[in-house]
Amino acid sequence: MNGRVNIGLVGCGGRGRYVARGLVEAGANLTYLCDLHPGELEQTWDFLSDVMQKKPALVKDMRTVINSPDVDAVAVVTPTHWHALPTILACRAGKDVYVEKPLCNNIWECRKMVEAAAKYNRIVQVGTQNRSAPYIKEALDYVRSGNLGKISLVKVYNLKTGKPFHLGPAEAPPDGFEWDKWVGRAPKRPYHTSIFEGGWENFWDFAGGDMTDDGTHQLDLALMFMGDPGLPKSVRSLGGRFAHRGDDSETPDLAIYNWEFDDFVLTFEHSNYPKYMRKTTGTIRRNAVLPYWTHNSTRIELYGSELMMTIGRMGGGWIVQEEGGGVVEKHFGRVPDAWHYENFLDCVKTRKLPNADIAMSNVSYVIMEMANIAHRVGNTLLHFDPASRRFDNADADALLKSTYRPGYEIPDPV
Repeated sequence: MNGRVNIGLVGCGGRGRYVARGLVEAGANLTYLCDLHPGELEQTWDFLSDVMQKKPALVKDMRTVINSPDVDAVAVVTPTHWHALPTILACRAGKDVYVEKPLCNNIWECRKMVEAAAKYNRIVQVGTQNRSAPYIKEALDYVRSGNLGKISLVKVYNLKTGKPFHLGPAEAPPDGFEWDKWVGRAPKRPYHTSIFEGGWENFWDFAGGDMTDDGTHQLDLALMFMGDPGLPKSVRSLGGRFAHRGDDSETPDLAIYNWEFDDFVLTFEHSNYPKYMRKTTGTIRRNAVLPYWTHNSTRIELYGSELMMTIGRMGGGWIVQEEGGGVVEKHFGRVPDAWHYENFLDCVKTRKLPNADIAMSNVSYVIMEMANIAHRVGNTLLHFDPASRRFDNADADALLKSTYRPGYEIPDPV
């Protein structure tokens, strides 16, 4: 392909408009904006108008974007439960895809997305952009050097602030907003502003909580540092609504998960309440500064037999420490989004595999969903067969796939 890549954006919420702007600044040509909410369409164009000369077509039906000859690739930046279907349909239509994380809303959908990318030979980049960060590649080289020794324990943290979630009263949807289509394959429910404005993350019908929405970044990096070992053979869960008990959220505000691989154990600690825990700040990400790791809410720790490495995601850098806490190596880090967009556009042109190719990057989502399932069936131990992607528990297997309302089914075969 010569010239600029024509992109159609499906999903014009806050993250969608930032992804669109990043792709435009990386050299893409944005031809379509698509959203079920007319207000989101206009707000996104206002946000983009200073970096674009020509206004994209504003549409509400994603199929208009997917089937347009003026679209080379589709950016899917919707709520999680709407990631799978447009990705699969775009692949079938011969379009490449940039799809935000978390990849989808159940393990079966994940497999269908991977199958579609392979069947139609499409470039599908997952929005786990840390895989494109130069400082992460430097850390990976250090791990591969063997200086840490044998790594048998990896700890991942997603210890964030939070507050109770309350639905509030049901309301009439905004004028022109097709709420029932937004709900999509999930069971019908009345409109609540609190759900539309990000609260959907609190419900299993739409997402997997902040664990999958944000924690997937750290888990994906942990797997990358361990050589992308594939799926684990077991998962354990402990968690629930401890800090905000009695509110309307279905997902844990405190959870501890661990997965057993052949050669190491991976742990994940999640919270949504301590006010002193913070993600790496913008000031740290823009400057030669390291986080105060003890109160960094999204760090990854690699426990080698010789040395320990602590890594920040989305910037923040990394350090290597010896006995007594002495720092033997340190590197600062920057936000990786621009490199990730550039990598996607380059791969659309060259047909090389992107840094976060779906065939590899889907695993971080699958292991997070394994943990959510272990929590939902009673905070238990589940053994898992990576080949069949099935558990040793019938109740857990029942959660591998969601129920789909007529008109919103995922095609099978893709």
